[in-house]
Amino acid sequence: MRGEPSCPKCGGRVRAPGLFADSWQCDVHGTVHPLQPVIPPSVEALGVVVHRTQVPVWMPWPLPVGWLFTGVACAGDDRSGGRATAVACTGPGPLGGVGELILVAEELGVGLGARYAGIDGPDPGPYMSVEKPAQAKVLAAGRPTPLWHVAGVPDDRAVFAGEALGLWLWAVVWPEQSGLLMYDELVLTDLRDAGAELELVPCGALSPRLLKP
Repeated sequence: MRGEPSCPKCGGRVRAPGLFADSWQCDVHGTVHPLQPVIPPSVEALGVVVHRTQVPVWMPWPLPVGWLFTGVACAGDDRSGGRATAVACTGPGPLGGVGELILVAEELGVGLGARYAGIDGPDPGPYMSVEKPAQAKVLAAGRPTPLWHVAGVPDDRAVFAGEALGLWLWAVVWPEQSGLLMYDELVLTDLRDAGAELELVPCGALSPRLLKP
């Protein structure tokens, strides 16, 4: 299941640094922070990302009732560390059925959140009406954090975005009706600060959304 790094913006192949470039390259998007292969969800996999990343690893904590951690992805390499993280959680949707949530933290321009959102990236700014009141709020690392609807996304999902700890925070929810989850003032924890509580995260099967948004 271990694959090769890919472009965080399009999922295409990337070339490693070499003789002619000192950074990872995508034929379409040029210089990128490579998306590392997604591995099955486990406390160990989560720990690897938590220890290498330079950006938050957001997770609703405690998880909503019945929800499980279902995968993590990281963009970046051993030299630069993680520049974007994506955490997937799956559980009962607010209106029945199964809901899926991917939370992305990323530096400006990485483009991973836009890929999961299903829009042309790399950043959500052009798709957000920040002059209007925020549609949702979360508590991120103890701070009230407004999130705005992201426009122009596919009909099968709801997308919210904002800024937390000086970085983009995206919340992508499937199906679209499960976006109601974001109106419950979720409490998000940066798992870099979770310590021993990391061992308590309940794991489910890998979310296919992480592999193919």
